[in-house]
Amino acid sequence: MNMPKTVQPVADFKLSRYLGKWYEVARLDHFFERNMDYVTAEYGLNDDGSVSVLNRGFLSTRGVWKEIKGRAKFVDSEQKGYLKVSFFGPFYGSYIIFNLDKSEQDLYQYAFISGPNTDYLWLLSRTPNVSEAVMEKFVDTAKEKGFNTEKIIWVRQIKANDKLL
Repeated sequence: MNMPKTVQPVADFKLSRYLGKWYEVARLDHFFERNMDYVTAEYGLNDDGSVSVLNRGFLSTRGVWKEIKGRAKFVDSEQKGYLKVSFFGPFYGSYIIFNLDKSEQDLYQYAFISGPNTDYLWLLSRTPNVSEAVMEKFVDTAKEKGFNTEKIIWVRQIKANDKLL
């Protein structure tokens, strides 16, 4: 699996703290998420030890919800935030968790994710919004690692007065 030279997966990773629902706060644009708002990712544990993946988002140009299911597996050790994910049969892409919050809470609260190269970048959070400090850390870390931070998209998330179809 490919990985940007500037990115290292987190060590001491605990899958149990990562499972559950995440909100996509920011990303670099790709055709498979273009024009998507309210994007979430849900991770669960499959019977075979792999990770179930459910990505969901609202395609604003068509007014419809889209979702895709996948499966992820650890590339090396389960204590490393380095997985491969597939949404289409035997074809896998890199999923590298390169930064996590250091809180003592039961669940990780935010994560910085890379794909196989610096064209792929995400900020996930347990809540629809993150603090200014986390946003700044995300941008600064991404820039330091060679991602084009000028192209980051801040994803619109549901607020109390949003109306969806």
